[in-house]
Amino acid sequence: MDYPLLERIQAPGDVKFLTDNDLPQLCEEIRQFLIQSVTSTGGHLSSNLGVVELTVALHRALDLSQDKILFDVGHQCYTHKLLTGRRQGFAALRQKEGISGFPNPKESECDTFVAGHGSAALSTAIGIARAKKIKQEPGKVVVIVGDGAFTGGMVYEGMNNVSRLNNLIVILNDNKMSISKNVGQMANYLTKLRTDPKYFHAKAQMETMLDSIPVVGDTLVRALQGGKQLVRRGIYHSTMFEEMGFQYIGPVDGHDVVMLERLLTNLREQFAPIFLHVVTQKGKGLKQAEENPGEFHSVSSIDLNHLTNPELSPKDSFSTIFGSTLAELGKEEPRLCAITAAMKYGTGLNFFKHAHPDRFFDVGMAEEHAVSFSAGLASQGLLPVVAIYSTFFQRAYDQIIHDVNLMKLDVLFAVDRAGLVPGDGETHQGIYDTAFFSQIGIPLYAPANYEELKYWLRYLVTEARGPRAIRYARGEQKPALEALPCSGNTFDKIESRDGARVVLVSYGAQTEEIIAACDLLQQKGVPTDCFKLVRLYPLPEGLCEALNAYDMILFAEDSVRTGSIGEQLCFALQQAGWKGRYLLHAVDNTHLLHANVPQLRRDQGLDAAALAADVLGNVKEIQV
Repeated sequence: MDYPLLERIQAPGDVKFLTDNDLPQLCEEIRQFLIQSVTSTGGHLSSNLGVVELTVALHRALDLSQDKILFDVGHQCYTHKLLTGRRQGFAALRQKEGISGFPNPKESECDTFVAGHGSAALSTAIGIARAKKIKQEPGKVVVIVGDGAFTGGMVYEGMNNVSRLNNLIVILNDNKMSISKNVGQMANYLTKLRTDPKYFHAKAQMETMLDSIPVVGDTLVRALQGGKQLVRRGIYHSTMFEEMGFQYIGPVDGHDVVMLERLLTNLREQFAPIFLHVVTQKGKGLKQAEENPGEFHSVSSIDLNHLTNPELSPKDSFSTIFGSTLAELGKEEPRLCAITAAMKYGTGLNFFKHAHPDRFFDVGMAEEHAVSFSAGLASQGLLPVVAIYSTFFQRAYDQIIHDVNLMKLDVLFAVDRAGLVPGDGETHQGIYDTAFFSQIGIPLYAPANYEELKYWLRYLVTEARGPRAIRYARGEQKPALEALPCSGNTFDKIESRDGARVVLVSYGAQTEEIIAACDLLQQKGVPTDCFKLVRLYPLPEGLCEALNAYDMILFAEDSVRTGSIGEQLCFALQQAGWKGRYLLHAVDNTHLLHANVPQLRRDQGLDAAALAADVLGNVKEIQV
């Protein structure tokens, strides 16, 4: 497809050279480009299709040499990247050495701040706006906040501190969807602003009254209909946002690009922080995404002509196996509840929701609340399971410690997307959970394949008690791991070679690499055994005794090195009197790429070749 107008945009500011009449076509070209590009490379789709006109209007009205744009969450930034001259980079979107799927100041000076997690950008924007005031710098700070982010409490902490910042504009991108459909009182409040019957009753009464006026009545009715936004503002003369110090404007049509540009241009002169309420359609321009925006939130490379209904025929993954297994367990255990934070599809809990709707809770983008809410359920004898991505569990660490662990409540943490995660880069890696769960004494399990996931999930639901966690990788099980039997043991010896004095140890998805490294070492004449852990913390009974016979141990894990399971095992071996050579391969979190998992492993020295090379180098050193 040709993109004649989009191709004229090669640098920041180029969009200003287009005429108003060009803008609808430009927006259509951007939308078609995003559909074609993102369905080819993978990436965030629905959210970006919804903010095309809004982003174009912002780039037309603002001066990025002094104005700042922030996104909450940052996956809404694709149009922004196109308008700042990065179109060619979309061929390698979220790939190694390609452009990031989130704003990144290292990539462009037009990207103000990294924004991979939700509900935080408003606080950042307030800080930047305040800094401009202190430094007496010109320019606006504009933050686009998705309505899903308003289900997270940090937004309100920020709004409570705007304090007459007349260089701050907050734009609520109200599409009634976060990643899963918005829930809770905030979503209801925004719906009220759009649809309260008081508005329609007043409108109808006003039209009836004006219709009765001879000659001019019909004209006045048409004027009233054209000015319905003003009527609505009259009815909602005092909104929550105004009570917090904002000048509230809206709701306005988020797909009328000319009107949005005019409105934003008029806001160059402001006397208070502005709250602009913009209504958009998530997934706009792609029928399938409009109908099911949650499923098209983040996509892999897909064929739009051969799509399946995710509710009826989801692709098998650790998440779907977890969700369907939990739904089955819910039939046996009436106390079992499932909680997620705006990730019904991502965590596989759509199965539980369909089977047990009264015991399923999507709390919105509010991980802290999800954990404390689960603590309340557990305190009353229920069995909550909290399914959240590893990277987002970081947001609830205080609640895990204070509200669950201190009272040793029966809460099971299901840690999705654990370990190295493709595409999203440093903001979404699941590399910290092993350290932060084990540091506070919470038992942690890491199945390597679907059968182990089903077995240990059943055990953790039906037998284990107290705080406990199970972690599993994103995506499908790998063939080498699928072939491993589920023994029910907390650790297994999965490779055994005659005369082996070297052993490789790992857990979860990383086990695939030690199996391959074992084969490489065998080819080099170094017989090597392999052990796979399922229970990571506390370390399994008998593990140190089983490893004590080896001269060299290499431990590999796709988690951060400091506080890692590998470090804990090394200390335990030393305490047990082992005197051999210990090699630890773990994640160096000072450089995390956006790349696929094999590339991430190579970069981190966690691939089979790097593991085997380290062993061979140390074997030669010992022999010398």
